[in-house]
Formats: sequence, C-alpha cells, structure tokens
Amino acid sequence: MISRLSLLFLACLLPACAKQEAVETIESKALLNQNDLTGWKTPENPESWVVEEGVLKVRNNEAQKGEILWTEAGFEDFILDLEFKFVSGTVDSGVHLRNDDQIQIGISGSLKRDMTGSPYISSKKGYPVEAEGVANLLKPDDWNKMKIEARGMDYIVHLNGAQVMTYTSDTGLEKGPVGLQLHAKREMGIDFRNIRLAELD
Repeated sequence: MISRLSLLFLACLLPACAKQEAVETIESKALLNQNDLTGWKTPENPESWVVEEGVLKVRNNEAQKGEILWTEAGFEDFILDLEFKFVSGTVDSGVHLRNDDQIQIGISGSLKRDMTGSPYISSKKGYPVEAEGVANLLKPDDWNKMKIEARGMDYIVHLNGAQVMTYTSDTGLEKGPVGLQLHAKREMGIDFRNIRLAELD
C-alpha cells in the first residue's frame, strides 16, 4: 500500500516532470545548414568561417583577427544545442547570449586554463562562477555536446548530458542574437555542428 507520504512526494515531483517533458518536446530549428552561412550575418573575415557538409570550421587567418559570428535573428528565451570539437592550437571560443554575456568554450585567455561551460561576463566581472565537473566530461579529441538554456537572465549549461553550471546575470539583454566567438591573437581551430535552437514561451 502506498503511504500518504509517498503520494505527497510523487505529487511534488509531477510539476517538475511535466515541465521537463514540455521542454524536451519543444521543436527546435537548425541554425546551420549543410553548405553555407545562411541565417548568419556576413563575417568580416569569411575565410575564417567555412561550412562543409554541415560542419562550421572556424580558423584564425594569418592576421589572427578576432570576430564574432552573429545570427541575423534575435531571440528571447531559448534552448541552444550544439556540438563542438577542438581541432588545433589554443582554442579560446564561446557562445554569446543576446549580447556580451558568453558561455566559454576552451582556454580562458586571462586564467590560462580550460573554462568550458563557465559564463564570461565582460563588464569587469570575468568569470563569476565556474562550471563543475568539466575535466571529467570534456572530450578533447572528439565531439562534445553542449546545451545552453537562457530563460530570462538565468543561464543553465549542460555538457555531454550533465548539468555543469547555473548563473543569473544582471548584465544580459531580454532579446538579441546568438554569436560564436573566434578569439583574436590565437592560433586556433574549432569545429561546430548540429547547432539548433528552440524558442521558449
């Protein structure tokens, strides 16, 4: 026989389960096609952003000029799924969320160590929190899956299926584009694929 305590516990779980199921069933759309940068603003250095068979290959040019590749569209609340793979050099990249708030991918130029999954807040805050458990999750020679949920000013990051970071920003915008970073003064190569975004109500 199920006790009243057990029933109460199950009842408490139901809203959370329903919310999770609702998130998982939201339809996402591809931000990257198989052949080109349709849907993204034309980059200043097109040779640094090449799409081949659905893979966005990001490489510094000889001048090692930094750049952010922005989506043409702006978004409010969303879940962004993508895969990334370290290719060469010292990778210092990341995902910009509506503005300068960024989720780091690779080596932090200021801290000189991997800060993948951590938020970088450029308004003199640096890294206010550090993603947890990344060293055991990150695959340096293979594809990694990252999920970023931006709901209001709350950011949640999953890496290879595990939640590694939550942070509430006080510098973010309510709506804006998504950007991918190519850091300046680095010899680096990183690939992205399966970039998909689901807008939340």
